[in-house]
Amino acid sequence: MENKHHLDKVTAAGLLVAMGIIFGDIGTSPLYVLSAIIGPSQPIRADVVRGAISCIFWTLTLQTTVKYVILILRADNKGEGGIFALYALVRRHAKWLTIPAVIGGSALLADGIITPPVSVSSAIEGLELLYPHIPTVPIVLGILTVLFLIQALGTSVVGTAFGPVMLLWFVMLGVLGVMNIVDAPAILSAINPYYAWWLLAEYPGGFWLLGSVFLCTTGAEALYSDLGHCGRGNIRVSWVFVKTCLLLNYFGQGAWLLTMEGQALAERKPFYALMPDWFLIAGIGIATAATVIASQALITGSFTLISEAIRLNLWPKVVLRYPSNKKGQLYVPSINLLLWVGCMGVVLYFRESSNMEAAYGLAITLTMLMTTMLMTYYLYSHRYRAWGVLLFLIVYVGLEGAFLVANLIKFPHGGWVSLLIGAGIAVVMYTWLKAFYIKLRLTEYVRIDSYLQPLKELSRDISIPKYATHLVFMSNAARQSEIESKIIYSIFQKRPKRADIFWFVHVDITDDPYTMEYKVNTIATDDAYKITFRLGFRVEQRINLFFRKVIEDMVKNREVDITSRYESLSRQHVIGDFRFVVLEKFLSFENDLPWMERMIMNLYFFIKGFTTTEDRWFGLDTSSVKIEKVPLVIRPVENIKLKRIDVPLNPGLIG
Repeated sequence: MENKHHLDKVTAAGLLVAMGIIFGDIGTSPLYVLSAIIGPSQPIRADVVRGAISCIFWTLTLQTTVKYVILILRADNKGEGGIFALYALVRRHAKWLTIPAVIGGSALLADGIITPPVSVSSAIEGLELLYPHIPTVPIVLGILTVLFLIQALGTSVVGTAFGPVMLLWFVMLGVLGVMNIVDAPAILSAINPYYAWWLLAEYPGGFWLLGSVFLCTTGAEALYSDLGHCGRGNIRVSWVFVKTCLLLNYFGQGAWLLTMEGQALAERKPFYALMPDWFLIAGIGIATAATVIASQALITGSFTLISEAIRLNLWPKVVLRYPSNKKGQLYVPSINLLLWVGCMGVVLYFRESSNMEAAYGLAITLTMLMTTMLMTYYLYSHRYRAWGVLLFLIVYVGLEGAFLVANLIKFPHGGWVSLLIGAGIAVVMYTWLKAFYIKLRLTEYVRIDSYLQPLKELSRDISIPKYATHLVFMSNAARQSEIESKIIYSIFQKRPKRADIFWFVHVDITDDPYTMEYKVNTIATDDAYKITFRLGFRVEQRINLFFRKVIEDMVKNREVDITSRYESLSRQHVIGDFRFVVLEKFLSFENDLPWMERMIMNLYFFIKGFTTTEDRWFGLDTSSVKIEKVPLVIRPVENIKLKRIDVPLNPGLIG
C-alpha cells in the first residue's frame, strides 16, 4: 500500500519534474509533424489538413492517452515502468515472452540514440530563420555534450531545472494555438474521425502519411519508462495539461493552413507561422530550449531500461549510480557514454535534422508493438475479461501494425541506421541471456554440511599457513544449504585456505526494486555461516557495507565471536581480519562446444572484458579482495585419441 501511495501521490514538485523529463519528446512534436505530413511542394488542401489534424487527435487519444497513460501505467513493477518492468511481471508465464522483450528493449535504446540529435538539430536549425549561414553541426555537438555531462547530477536536479522551461513552452503552445483557432474555427470539425478515415483510405497515398503522423506520439514509450522517476499520479495529472496544450497548437496550425489553401508550404513551417513577428525571436529561443530538453526523456528512460535488463540477465553488469536518496533517481555512466558516442555519430553522419527524420520513428514503432504483446499477456495473466484483452490486442496490433508498415518506407532513407543500432543491442542482449543458460549447465552445487567436518579440520590444521581469520566467498547458490563445487575446490585443492570462520555470501536480486533484507544460516557456530542478501534490482550492491552491518547485528545478538584467534591479539580483543574471495570464470580450452555455442561464449567473454569486474559490481571496495580465476568447462573434450609408444629398455642397463 505504501508503494502504491507513493506512486499515485501528486505533488507540485513532482509535476514540475514530470514536465521537465517526461514530456520533452512528445511535447516538441508540433515543431515538425504537420510540416512532414503536408510536404513542401504539394498545394495545401482543406480536406487533407482536416484529415491530418484528425489523425493527430485520434493518435494522441488512442495511442498515448488510452494505451499508455490510462492502461499501461497500471502495469508497474513496484513503482517501476518500461518494457522490461512489464516483462518482469509476466516472464514466468511463458519463455517466448523474452523475444518481444529483447526486440522492444533494443529498439527503444536505439531510439534513445536517434532522438537527441533529431531534437537538438531541429531546434538549432530554427536559428537559420534569423542567421541563414550559421554552422549548426558544431553547436549541436556542443549542446549534446553538455546535456550528457549534466546527467550525473540526477533526474531530480535536471527535471527541476528543465521543468519551468517546459511549463513555459506548453503555455506558449496553447496560447499560440488559441490565437489562430479564433481566425478559422472550422478546423474544430477535424475531431470527427471521418476526416482521418478519408485521408488514410481514400486520399491517394494517404496511408503512407501515417509514418509522419506517428511522430506526434513517439515519446509515449519513454513516458512509461520514466514512471519510476516521477510516479503515475504526477504523469497522469500533468498529461491532461500537456495534451490540451498540444491539441490547441495542432488545431491552431491546422487553422493557419486552412487560410493558406491552394498555396505550397515551401520552406515555411506552420509552427513558426503562428507567431506574431514581434515574438519570433523569443519563440525560437523557447523552442530551442524545449527541443534540447526533449532528449532528456529517452536518456533517463534508457538508464531505467538498462538497470532492469541487468536484473533479467539481458545486459552485462555495469556500474549504477544513485545521485540522491529519492526513489527512481538513477545514473548509468557507461550507458551515458554509449548514448553520447552514438549521438555524435548520428549528427556527423546525417548532418541535418531533415535527414535524421528518415531514421526516426521506425525503431520506436517496433517497441510499441512489442509492448502491446507483453501488455496483452499481462492482462490475460491477471484475469481481465477475455473480450477486453482481445479488444486491446486487436485495436493496438492493428493500429501499430499500420504505423510500422507506413514507417517501412523510411528504411532506405535512414531508417536502416536505427534498425542496425537496435540489432547490435539485441545481439548483446541475446548473447548475455544465452550465455547465462549455457553457464547454468556447468554450475554444480553441493551441500555445505557434507564438508563441515573437513572445514573444521582444515581450520585447526596448524601445518597449513592461515589464509585469513574470516574468509568470505561470494556464492551464486540460491539455496541456504548449498554452495558451488568450485568453492570447495578453491578451499581444499587449488590452494588450501585455512581460516577460523568461513562465510558464504549470496545475493538474490528481487523483482521488487527496493527490497533490503538478509537471512543467516548458521552451519556451525563460530565455524561456518551462509548469508543471503535479498536486494531489489534498483538497490546499489554495496556488499562490503551490508556484510559489515550483518556482522554487527550478529555480534550484538551473540551469534558469533569475531575476535582474532591469534593468542596475542585475542588477549587485546582485536577483531580478526576479513578476506573476500570472488571466483571469476574464464572459458577453458578443455571444451568441445557446437560452433554456435562457442561463438556465443567467445563473444560473451569478449564483451565481459570491457565491463565491471565482479568485485566492483558487489561493492567490495576493500583491499582484502582476492579474484581467483576458475576454468569454465561446459562440455569437456571426449574420446581423445592418444596412442602410447613404449620405449624399449636399454640392454646395457639390465643387470
